[in-house]
Amino acid sequence: MKSLFVTGTDTGIGKTVVAAGVAAALARKGVNVGVMKPVSTGARRQGAKLISEDARLLIEAAGVRDPVELVNPVCLQPALAPSVASRVSHHPIDLTRIWKAYKILSKMHEVVIVEGVGGLLVPILERYYVSDLIERLDLRALVVTRPTLGTINHTLLTVRVARQQGIELCGLVVNHHEKFKLGIAERMNPELLESLANVPLLGEVPFLGDLRGRPPAAEIFEEIVNGL
Repeated sequence: MKSLFVTGTDTGIGKTVVAAGVAAALARKGVNVGVMKPVSTGARRQGAKLISEDARLLIEAAGVRDPVELVNPVCLQPALAPSVASRVSHHPIDLTRIWKAYKILSKMHEVVIVEGVGGLLVPILERYYVSDLIERLDLRALVVTRPTLGTINHTLLTVRVARQQGIELCGLVVNHHEKFKLGIAERMNPELLESLANVPLLGEVPFLGDLRGRPPAAEIFEEIVNGL
């Protein structure tokens, strides 16, 4: 098992739930797993600090006590793309903090599950994208997608960008991040995605409802972890 980066075809696709579930399933297997959310936006203020709920969920799922500054070295309040959130909040993004934090976490843990922000072409800096971050960290990517109409286009675009940048893809996870009505598209798309993208489908995550900050059950993600 190697460290990996969890990305998605869109914002709100359920990357955090999948990343947390994978971390929880690995911890359940006895793997020394760490978690990381290098860049977060939409954080809430708690006293003098900004808190990322995504980072908190990942920490709880993995059962670690790592400093939040390592897990989430860049935390911005505006719920915008990082480059825009940085400009609006007058908070420059220092990429060296991310490299240093990941290096420390990699030494502390056997495996690190890193969750991205948005999709591959979300700008972290003006001309520095999530795909560039994955390449710099030298991680393979797990792509979280959805089963509904439009997912084929979004998923194939994501896969194409990843391959153009030389990012290794370890699999797809189809996530029911909303309570979808299961029609023909939802039933056929997972198999079509695997075939058209030529990327293994590691699993399909059912709609889990409102977790309210609670990590998803680890057993739901065992099949996914076994395929990594």
